[in-house]
Amino acid sequence: MNSGNGLLVLMGSGETSPTMVTLHRELVAHLSGNADAVILETPYGFQVNRDDISNRAREYFRRSVGLATVIAPDTQAGPPSIGAPGNGDADKVRDVVRRADWVFSGPGSPSYALNRWHTLRLGEILRERVARGYGVTVMASAAACTVGFAALPVYEVYKAGHPPAWLTGLDLLGALGLPVAVIPHYDNAEGGTHDTRFCYLGEPRLAALEQELPYESAVLGIDEHTAVIVDLRTSLVRVWGRGVMTIRRRGAGVPVPGGTTLPLEQLRDLVTGTAPAVVPLPRRPAGAGADADVGAAHRAATAGTGGAATLQEAVAAAELRFDSAQEARDARTMAEVAVELESVIAAWSADMEEDQGGEWARTVLHGMIRRLAQAAGRGLREPEHTLGRILVPLLGLRRRLRADGAYDLADEVREAVAAGGVRLHDTAEGSEWRWDGETDDQQTGSRSQA
Repeated sequence: MNSGNGLLVLMGSGETSPTMVTLHRELVAHLSGNADAVILETPYGFQVNRDDISNRAREYFRRSVGLATVIAPDTQAGPPSIGAPGNGDADKVRDVVRRADWVFSGPGSPSYALNRWHTLRLGEILRERVARGYGVTVMASAAACTVGFAALPVYEVYKAGHPPAWLTGLDLLGALGLPVAVIPHYDNAEGGTHDTRFCYLGEPRLAALEQELPYESAVLGIDEHTAVIVDLRTSLVRVWGRGVMTIRRRGAGVPVPGGTTLPLEQLRDLVTGTAPAVVPLPRRPAGAGADADVGAAHRAATAGTGGAATLQEAVAAAELRFDSAQEARDARTMAEVAVELESVIAAWSADMEEDQGGEWARTVLHGMIRRLAQAAGRGLREPEHTLGRILVPLLGLRRRLRADGAYDLADEVREAVAAGGVRLHDTAEGSEWRWDGETDDQQTGSRSQA
């Protein structure tokens, strides 16, 4: 790969979800066939399930993107194959990251990642990649939090109740003239009854933290399932995905919607406050370029789920379709919805971010299967359960009518049961019956009437 054709990509969330597959494929298209691709596990390196997270990430990129990756371990908690951590391990990780054509880092703890990257001097390597315009560097979720000159300690504030305060970030964007604090999950709405926007900060805490930033700086907010792509060769910035990038200064935000491309210089002006708060932002024509794939990516990832872009939305859409099908007594659609939902859950299973609703989604799917089983049970009992019991006296009546010579009335009984899907066959021993379309092998129960 041409080392001068670099990209810096910041993702607000969903980095290993179905909605980001198209973007990842576009990014990988910048690489040569034998590219070195590295997943930097540091942000979640302290978690006991880090190996599982890494394996799911590798499988996601292998299966969905066609990219073979290796793990650059957090040397403080390195896997047994690495041995006891030491300077040699750190040097190896730095060398791997420095030479990699593609580097990816995602969810976990921003504060833990910053501490480790400062200690291991990996921040220097990442800044060097951006400054040289080398390779593709993808920083998502927690890792995206670290790339500004100031960083948000999400876990400490939201989970442990620490007073909101900025940490010293990696400042990868400083080399591009962008003094920003990056906040992913900017439009998060998980809180429902309480404000979890701005990476779980909420408005009051963000407003207070903004006062601590230098005047010539800004908050760079990235919505969920949204990416900001900085082309380090052309100095163009593109917003990709369903949400927006927001440049926020002292509570006033300028939204830049998905599909927009703007010069890096214009973004600098918005960040430093030297441009008007509202500016005309150039947009790609509808259906032009890679941005045309955004809608296709979302449709492919959410087929049968009403265009949902998250697992939670997909499950909610599936529930609505299933309920409607059940009310319409449409068993085929009920089964199709359950099968589609199982596929959607499988597609989202590689998502590295925790607490994305996988267990809840499977509970909903199991409920659908139980409801379908109940409906099937009732259907399997019909028509034997009701019409089968009615046929016995009707055929007895027909037998007596025939014995009395009332053949016209006996034929009317035959026609009446035929309208209900029952075929009669008269023999010397009496009459036999079966449901219309049923073969001899399918015949069940007592089907003869003397």
